[in-house]
Amino acid sequence: MGKGFMNFLDGDYDLIGIQETKMHPSQADYDFPGYHQYWNSAEKKGYSGTLVLSKIEPLSVSYGMGIAEHDNEGRIIALEFEKFYFINVYTPNSKRELLRLDYRMTWEDAFRNYLNSFNKPVIVCGDLNVAHKEIDLTHPKPNVKNAGFTPEERAKMTELLAAGYIDTFRHLYPDKKEAYTWWSYMGQARQKNVGWRIDYFLVSQSISSAIQEASIHPHVFGSDHCPVGLLIDDL
Repeated sequence: MGKGFMNFLDGDYDLIGIQETKMHPSQADYDFPGYHQYWNSAEKKGYSGTLVLSKIEPLSVSYGMGIAEHDNEGRIIALEFEKFYFINVYTPNSKRELLRLDYRMTWEDAFRNYLNSFNKPVIVCGDLNVAHKEIDLTHPKPNVKNAGFTPEERAKMTELLAAGYIDTFRHLYPDKKEAYTWWSYMGQARQKNVGWRIDYFLVSQSISSAIQEASIHPHVFGSDHCPVGLLIDDL
């Protein structure tokens, strides 16, 4: 939090989803004035984890998908509000040599079914660990066999969107190039804007008309990712 995040919090945000927290709330030595805090920490210390900050107290909060094999890494928090659910998610990385690709495929099917189980529209915020289209990363061809751009991962993203969800950024900016949310720490990738767009806001198609703006904030530093934003009308 000493990397500039608290300055970013000075903005007027109703909901904030954070991924890869790698900590338990008991380790925090700071507060978030004006926000209710909801943490989901991994059983393994220093790994994964998610956090949601909300100015409005939700009707209910749940953690995980309710599936034991997927719920020990702190990857999902769901907040229920009157007219929608806010889902914060940190999708598993398939890892080098695609060691976790098979698990990732199982996760993707379970997550899609999980989203489809809600009885209200959903707003999904998270690191989905996939660049969906070639436009979403600088060097698509050399990365086809790398985690985050395999045909299998991209196909699962296509399947998720086809199930009734909208990639809000591409909804508004279908042809915008060089719009990335993650850069390697190697080779001055960020300075050169050699990046990937792997962080998203998705929404149910039923509330697509409420989308006002979907933004990427590449000038906010402190991580190898940058924040993404979503502005929607009151539902």
